[in-house]
Amino acid sequence: MKRFRVTSPTSIVLIMLCIMYFITYLDRVNVSTAAAGFGKEFQLSHTEVGLVFSAFAYPYLVFQIVGGWVSDRFGAKRTLIACGAIWALATLLTGFAGGLTSLLAARLLLGFGEGATFPAATAAMSRWVAKERRGFAQGITHAAARIGNAIAPGAIVLVMATWGWRESFYICGAISLLWVIVWAVTFTEYPKDHPRITTDELDVLPAPKPKAADVPWRRLFKRMTPVTIVYFCYGWTLWLFLSWIPQYFLHSYQLDLKKSAVFASAVFFAGVLGDTLGGVVTDRLFERTRSLKRARSWMVSICMLLTLLSLVPLMFVHNLYVSMVCLAGGFFFAEMTIGPMWAIPMDIAPQYSGTASGMMNTGSALAAIISPVFSGFLIDTFGSWELPFAGSMLLMAIGVVLAFRMQPDSRFELDVPPGAHPPVTGVGA
Repeated sequence: MKRFRVTSPTSIVLIMLCIMYFITYLDRVNVSTAAAGFGKEFQLSHTEVGLVFSAFAYPYLVFQIVGGWVSDRFGAKRTLIACGAIWALATLLTGFAGGLTSLLAARLLLGFGEGATFPAATAAMSRWVAKERRGFAQGITHAAARIGNAIAPGAIVLVMATWGWRESFYICGAISLLWVIVWAVTFTEYPKDHPRITTDELDVLPAPKPKAADVPWRRLFKRMTPVTIVYFCYGWTLWLFLSWIPQYFLHSYQLDLKKSAVFASAVFFAGVLGDTLGGVVTDRLFERTRSLKRARSWMVSICMLLTLLSLVPLMFVHNLYVSMVCLAGGFFFAEMTIGPMWAIPMDIAPQYSGTASGMMNTGSALAAIISPVFSGFLIDTFGSWELPFAGSMLLMAIGVVLAFRMQPDSRFELDVPPGAHPPVTGVGA
């Protein structure tokens, strides 16, 4: 096994993508903590705050597939430069908001900017990450996103206490612009074009392929539909957690802002561990079994079941520390699905990995639209901060069953003669 070097071009690309995932989620979830400031200033109801949380998801949903196609067609470098500039601007504009309408407009722009980021990152990984390390790469980048989730509550509270809620968005926007500049300088679309790439690194990376032909949209969409539905089931829980966990501890247990941030961060740090471990486990399972069905589908199904079981005590016990443990356990197991789930588009359709991952992520984007608003409605209507988690348990149960329909071991073929069956392979090259 070749020695890992943190300064190698392949490592730097992965590190830059980790930083991007961290920043995008910092920019997404800072609003859930800052809501304690702007919600009071603008006198918003929980349902209206839920609308602010979910507003970015409308263009985010639309630009998943479009952004995936753009990254496959024009490259991850140009796509992420344009997207990064837009989401940085949107974050800055959030700090200038004067009410509900301008908040919603800024969040819509954020969703437009971030819509293509993960599909573009997956397209970059399909060229820059060895096929045996795809689960790890997806797990570690999403772990970085969860670090953004975990750091955001405490960091935003500190900024709010020192300056105000608006300044938290100014700082996050400036960090985003800095990343765009560094990405533009350091990344090359193809590994062979990097001035510091070595022969040893090129030998373990996927062989260069010609630019993908026109996307067979209908066939690819049909192939990815089960994956998208499973990811919707996961995404419902993700966006419930990201949107409402800080507010849950603040209001359900009448904690002050600083203490609620500590408990929220503990839950989100469990997700960091889940993402990292999930990526390692799915790659190890594939290495030992050479079965993508076991390494991807079985693992996703088991982790969703464990998520469901972790959340059950919330319905029967109202205790601060029991709630923290249950929520941390649920988030840990939910995030263990990320490594295998984001490896699946590269397994199924490596030549269309950006488009395929965009199709899959529309499931999470749709959940991001519905889950925060529906949860806020339940809280306003019934006064229960635990009731929204019942919906998560139901969808996780559905995901447990549907995970076996994803078939990551059956690769999407471009041209299949009538009556022929596409070959079953391992991981796509």
